[in-house]
Amino acid sequence: MAIYAIGDLHLSFSSDKPMDVFGENWQDYENKIKKNWMEKIKDEDCVLIPGDISWALNLENASEDLDWINKLPGKKIFVRGNHDYWWSSLKKMKDKYPDMDFIQNNYTTFGEYCICGSRGWIFPNEVKFSEEDEKIYKRELLRLRMSLDSAVKNGCKKIIAMIHFPPIFDGETSGFSDIFEEYGVEKVIYGHLHTEESFKDGYVGMKNGVEYILTSSDYLDFDPIKIL
Repeated sequence: MAIYAIGDLHLSFSSDKPMDVFGENWQDYENKIKKNWMEKIKDEDCVLIPGDISWALNLENASEDLDWINKLPGKKIFVRGNHDYWWSSLKKMKDKYPDMDFIQNNYTTFGEYCICGSRGWIFPNEVKFSEEDEKIYKRELLRLRMSLDSAVKNGCKKIIAMIHFPPIFDGETSGFSDIFEEYGVEKVIYGHLHTEESFKDGYVGMKNGVEYILTSSDYLDFDPIKIL
């Protein structure tokens, strides 16, 4: 059994939402992801997908995208991204896709690891941070704690966390990175960043005992990365 990760699939089979605004490498990206996925991931493996999964605006319209993912090998675990407007209640999503896991104030397990997480958000800065941003930021911190608390209370010792937004940006840490350290999270999987210029703003590597792994599809050249 292995754990892989790839974020920002940005699927849009039920609509026309081209992604090549972020570069020519996004041309035919769905087939690139599928080819790489099928070549390395087996049914007994797990794939972590940290948000921006589908461009659809509701769960019904996201069905074609989620069905596409569901048919690929491996156990899939998601957190929400800022573009996942289709994201519904846990019950509705789980009823429709019982074989896939959606993290929202909860956690799931794979082998000896507990998988926790939340969407995250931009964090306080001098350039752009509104009152609404502050409200969302604080709410996401709470949701992350709820997810981690649920795992710890059930005896989890090894934790991998997923978050959509980078928890360390342009060298600045955040309340999210503080929480990861507090709970002894081993690895943090995140995405959100696109283009070579923006990749430089995300932190990759070890910091205070936590390993940060950027998994945006284009950063990985649309090839899921093995993290364990």
